Amino acid sequence: MQYIFHLFSDEKGYAALPEAQRQAASGAYMAYTQALKDAGVWVAGDRLRPVSESTQIHVGTDGKTTVLDGPYADTKEQLAGYYIVDVPDLDEAIKWAARCPGASHGTVEVRAIWELPVPA
Repeated sequence: MQYIFHLFSDEKGYAALPEAQRQAASGAYMAYTQALKDAGVWVAGDRLRPVSESTQIHVGTDGKTTVLDGPYADTKEQLAGYYIVDVPDLDEAIKWAARCPGASHGTVEVRAIWELPVPA
């Protein structure tokens, strides 16, 4: 079963780190990604650009499209990246999520992916 890990962290906190600490954090994520790949459970994963570069789209009931450029909410943590893994069950997904570097300085949300049928 596939699960997505949403990684939430404080963008401002990361940006304020000295370069050596940012490089160490980057190395930890690279090692974690390699561990997922070595175990054969990695499906996908990427870091996201800052929330200030995001865009929100809303289509109202009148059919009008509204486009908003970020940032949107003054929150402590932002969606910073994701991993998709293919593991047997939630317990295994939780074990992998707990090993994610993001779990030690932010929040990792684990959600099962509701796979849609592929049209013929």
